Amino acid sequence: MGDPVYLDNQATTRVDPRVVDAMLPYFEAKYGNAGSVNHIFGWEAAEAAKQSAAQIAAALGARPQEIIFTSGATESNNLAIFGVAGTRRRRGNHIVSVVSEHKAVLDPLAHLKGRDFEVTLLPVADQKSQWPGSITAEAVADAIRDDTALVSVMMANNETGVIQPLAEIGALCKERGVLLHTDAAQAVGKIPVDVQQLGVDLLSFSGHKIYGPRGIGALYVRRREPHVRLEPQIFGGGQQLGLRSGTLNVPAIVGLAKAVALCGEEMESETQRLADLRDNLFEKLSNRLSGVVLNGPPLSDRQMRLAGNLNVQFAYVDGEALMMSTGGVLAVSSGSACTSADPEPSHVLRALGLSDDAVRSSVRFGLGRFTTEADIEFALEEITSTVTRLRKLSSLAGE
Repeated sequence: MGDPVYLDNQATTRVDPRVVDAMLPYFEAKYGNAGSVNHIFGWEAAEAAKQSAAQIAAALGARPQEIIFTSGATESNNLAIFGVAGTRRRRGNHIVSVVSEHKAVLDPLAHLKGRDFEVTLLPVADQKSQWPGSITAEAVADAIRDDTALVSVMMANNETGVIQPLAEIGALCKERGVLLHTDAAQAVGKIPVDVQQLGVDLLSFSGHKIYGPRGIGALYVRRREPHVRLEPQIFGGGQQLGLRSGTLNVPAIVGLAKAVALCGEEMESETQRLADLRDNLFEKLSNRLSGVVLNGPPLSDRQMRLAGNLNVQFAYVDGEALMMSTGGVLAVSSGSACTSADPEPSHVLRALGLSDDAVRSSVRFGLGRFTTEADIEFALEEITSTVTRLRKLSSLAGE
């Protein structure tokens, strides 16, 4: 048996060696605390963090002081949602979001409902529609009230790959004077993201989704037109304008900036390459197996779906059984890695109107920078043989 093939890049990604090289000096020679202002070690660390913030800001169309470093998108989402809730109560206690959001958004919103906030979760287009999983700016407009303090819409979904019309939603929110937050963990580094063009006020993302280190992410917080004020969630040394206290993780911050830069340089060619590999995988699976059904937007509409995402139903096969049967040699997923401890069927796929059986027969393939044509061919052979075997066993068990 050779090395196992990894096709779960929506869950996490391998750190790019170029990112590791950028980080190493800040573990060894330049190991100072960025908060130490009296010697060169601290100055070097502070300068590295400052330059990294500038690099990330430039990639997002933001300003360096609008980048707040966190431990990842989950913390960024929590800071954005609870931070706004703590400062906008005078406007109102109503928040609008979407049923297919990541749990890192849905769970904070559920917590706020216990603190007398009202939350409206918008439905998404079902699997029979033109763009399954999507919402419209009109739906957001209809949900906004005079007491709406925040709208939170994921830019690209981690399970179905659907890309939401965020610029339209941003323009609407600005017109209505409502703050807009987006969980962009699956979007940054994969599709163009410009906070000015999108009109977002808060944007969350993580390093480990874009070939950077785990345990680092950022929150963009708009400081002009409007100046967004947040209630801090972590208190201590007052770092990062007091919004997120704690000693800066300089090696990881440097790695995050390098990862963002590499994604920007390679985005156009990488998007084309991944989409071609994905389409080839789906076409050949469909040709070799019956009952193969695509979940989410059509692959042909590359403006509506992430290039590296493929979510497929295999009729008459349990997805968990399929993954267990291939797990030693092929890494795929049945949904979000962050909810893998939850035995309930995927809430994202359920939101498309799929039955529990259809949801349980679904598998997500996440292609990434290090995915090769040979990996796709291996996955094709492994999935084809395993599905055929499981269906035969299921048929025999039913006799």
